[in-house]
Amino acid sequence: MQASSSNADALTAALAWLAGRRPELERLLGSLVAQNSHTQNRLGVNQVIDLLEPELRRLPLTVERIPGNHFGDHLVFRGQAEGAAVFLIGHTDTVFRPGSFEGFRVEGDLGRGPGAFDMKGGLVVTLAALEALHQAGLLTRIPLAGLWVSDEEVGSPESQSILRSRAAGSACALGFESGRTGDRIVTQRKGVASVSAVGVGVAAHAGNAHEQGRNAIWALARYVDRVQALTDYAHGLTVNVGRFEGGTSKNTVPSGARCEIDLRFCTPEDGERLLERVETAARSVALEGTMIEVTRGSVRPPMVRTPASAELAREYGACQVESGLEGGESPLVGGGSDASVTAAAGIPSIDGLGPRGAGQHTLDERIELSSMVPKAAALVRFLARRAEDPP
Repeated sequence: MQASSSNADALTAALAWLAGRRPELERLLGSLVAQNSHTQNRLGVNQVIDLLEPELRRLPLTVERIPGNHFGDHLVFRGQAEGAAVFLIGHTDTVFRPGSFEGFRVEGDLGRGPGAFDMKGGLVVTLAALEALHQAGLLTRIPLAGLWVSDEEVGSPESQSILRSRAAGSACALGFESGRTGDRIVTQRKGVASVSAVGVGVAAHAGNAHEQGRNAIWALARYVDRVQALTDYAHGLTVNVGRFEGGTSKNTVPSGARCEIDLRFCTPEDGERLLERVETAARSVALEGTMIEVTRGSVRPPMVRTPASAELAREYGACQVESGLEGGESPLVGGGSDASVTAAAGIPSIDGLGPRGAGQHTLDERIELSSMVPKAAALVRFLARRAEDPP
């Protein structure tokens, strides 16, 4: 898409303004990372929102804060220009419980801390690009909108419906999750489903009345063995029982046990079949006098690569290269994201546009600070080419 000479001059001005803003971006990132925002830490998540909301409201955007029910609040924003929008996606929550990993520190070019890479750095990049476009007088002429949610790390159970409704009719969607090796753009992700299974048995004294008991842990262990065997690497299907708990004491036949299961799949059809097999297994392995109750949790659809998303990745990749980065497409990604939701809704979607870094979801999470400005510059270039010509 070619820009007019006036828009090209404004783009040059936006990039020049952005070039000297690294210290400001680092300070904002440090403030965001220093505030714990584990998904279940509703107060902490909202304090991150308190930092971000005024940054958005300084810009010529319509900003709406949607109160969360079980999680933190969500931020929606929209520009002034009419037309099918470029929809910007992000999340404010992290996987780190309070006290497990705290603080922000800079070591050379690395910024270390919980959520620095996943994905508070992506939020900073988005804000920096919007501010640069505003400084150059372009922001009001670009059809754009966005949503930052607070429950992404648990599958966005509350915000998926908000995302689908607010992104409807968008021209494309861009996700600013953690950047990939070589700045490769994500066009395909596995779908993710969560399942909980509860084993119900009969309690009894392990010494005096063992034969009267019905061991819920044993029943659920049989179930775990069955569903783990549904993993099929050749077809991209994985089943992971990540938590298992049950019983009250070693000398009591346990009447209850519970496990949490993560499912990954490449197509919606594969996902539904896998869920059905997980449910069927509960009926086939229960011991006499026990039962296993399976409950479906949140389901995030897979991001399926399409010709439209491939073209979008090519266009955005060219903007990255112009900004001193690399381009190309990432191979299939196992983790889900909210860009999968927009992709499933038929909106051309790409992801992984955040800064470079490594170690997301670990105590070694880190971001390459020098990548923030180039990543923001790529978004500036992409959006500027969609600006309406001035009157």
